[in-house]
This record gives sequence, structure tokens and C-alpha cells, in this order.
Amino acid sequence: MSDASQGAGAPGAEVQAGAAAPDDPRAALQDALRMTAVALEDAGIPFALVGGYAAWARGAPEPSHDADFAVTQEDVARAQEAIAAAGLEVHEPAENWLFKAYHRGALVDVLYRMVGEPITREMLARSDTMEVLAVRMPVLDATDIISAKMRVLGEHYCDFTRMIAMVRALREQVDWHRVRRETATTPYGRAFLLLVHELGISPVGPEPR
Repeated sequence: MSDASQGAGAPGAEVQAGAAAPDDPRAALQDALRMTAVALEDAGIPFALVGGYAAWARGAPEPSHDADFAVTQEDVARAQEAIAAAGLEVHEPAENWLFKAYHRGALVDVLYRMVGEPITREMLARSDTMEVLAVRMPVLDATDIISAKMRVLGEHYCDFTRMIAMVRALREQVDWHRVRRETATTPYGRAFLLLVHELGISPVGPEPR
């Protein structure tokens, strides 16, 4: 998730050099998602599906680049062991807020910080258990998904097109008043909230200044 990917769904790094390109990238990505979720669940590690696939599970368009999960920092080592044991290739990038896992060229990002803030047990506990690709797993709360996406908008990542489609799909699941509070200090987030309010998607706009 670059800085943008800390918002749980922006484009991540390129596929690891030398990783075999899958015959069917979408199938490989979905398999990687399932394998990661099952590995974390079987290991008893608290986690949640986050980012674009979490939004997809709640009704948004399906992403195509990577899948994102969240764990607490204290569980990172256990999560790496569990995911590696499931057959994925685990890599630690230079970034200090996630690690990466690959399956047939498909990428899974496992975050322990999001938008610069640590993943907490409280955030994970707000998740809902849902069936995703025939596997039951915790899926991040819709408000947390949208709030994080809006807080990473900036000069280098400001794709309102994808975001509008996402918030249209999740609009009824989002606590927009909490989103307004959490994005109050981010100019791009405030601008996006104004836009979706003018479009009739959010019942509230940014706080006046």
C-alpha cells in the first residue's frame, strides 16, 4: 500500500522480482486471499480483511492488484510463520508497517500499521465475520475502511473515481459523522467528503472552518 496503501487498499509494490506470473492473476489473487485467511484463523491470530477486498466483500467493485489483511504488531512474527507454513512466500520490505506474501505471483499485504497508526485489537474487534470467496473471515468495519481510504488521499494518490464507486456501495454501512471527525484535519479527505455530500452520498459534509 505505499503511503496510499496504508489506507488499506491503494496500489502496493510490484510483484516480487522473479516471482512466477500466474496463468490467471485473478484466480491466483483470490487463492492467496483464501490461503492467508485460513492460515491466520487456524493459527488463532486476530486479524481482519481490509482494503479493497474488504470493501468488495461489503458490495464495492472487486479490486485486481492485491489483497490486504491487518494484524497487530505483536502478532507479526506468528502471522509470518503461519502464512509461510501455508505455502506463501513471505518477504519483509523496507517499509516498517507491513510485510508481503506471494502466491503464484499474486500479492498479499499484511499490515500492522494503517494511515501511520498501529492496528489495534479494538479495531479488529469492530470487524464483522462474513463469507468471502467461500471462506468465513473477519472483514473490517465499513466506517474504518472509508475513513482510512480518505485519510491517505494526497498529492501522490488522489483517485476519486474508485473512491466514489466504493462509497456509493458502502454508504448505508458507514458512520459518516465518525468519518467527518476522523478526516477533519486532512484537506483531501475534507474535499472528498464535500464532494460525496454534494452528490447526495454522505448525509454530512465537512465541518465548516
